[in-house]
Amino acid sequence: MIKRLAFILLMVGAVSVTYSQEFSSRVWHTGWMVTVEGDTLRGELKYDMEANSIQVMREDRIYTFSSKKIMYVEFFDSVLKNYRQFYSIPYNVSYDYRAPILFEVLYEGPTTLLSREKIVIEMDPYSQSYYYTGPGSSRESVSRTYYFAFKSGEIKMYTGKKGEIFTLLPEHGDALKSYIKKNRLDLNDVRDLIRVMAFYNSI
Repeated sequence: MIKRLAFILLMVGAVSVTYSQEFSSRVWHTGWMVTVEGDTLRGELKYDMEANSIQVMREDRIYTFSSKKIMYVEFFDSVLKNYRQFYSIPYNVSYDYRAPILFEVLYEGPTTLLSREKIVIEMDPYSQSYYYTGPGSSRESVSRTYYFAFKSGEIKMYTGKKGEIFTLLPEHGDALKSYIKKNRLDLNDVRDLIRVMAFYNSI
């Protein structure tokens, strides 16, 4: 399903700027996209993972593609200063409905780490008043959800709950637990999660 190796160290930087005033999904980036028909489009790109769409600007015209028309996207992120890769992959968006949606590749291997992002508004609990919603009472940030993609084509969401990773990755459980404990890894930290995936795939 996924054939290219993501740049792990670069992707670590991609999630370190969580509270930037400028969000990657709101600006244009130089890159290219492959459609399901096999056409390659190059130009300035803007992505929207919540809408599952990619916009391509060429010769001052903007073209919008839904995830149903997209196979692969790669661009240099002008905010985070690294390369990012996206695939449109079929996923069970509801109990009885499966559709292609956009995923970012964070680590690629026999078991691949994917993510999706959205911008959320966080309320400041220390604002002056319960009813006060002026400047300083809230802030925007990027929220990521992680997924494991398996060779079988199955994709499972990882919520970060304690012990969940051993249910999602049942093979080599003892070795995985020992590695996490020895290195004091935080499974809610994407950098540590990438290290776990690299170790798991190496066993």
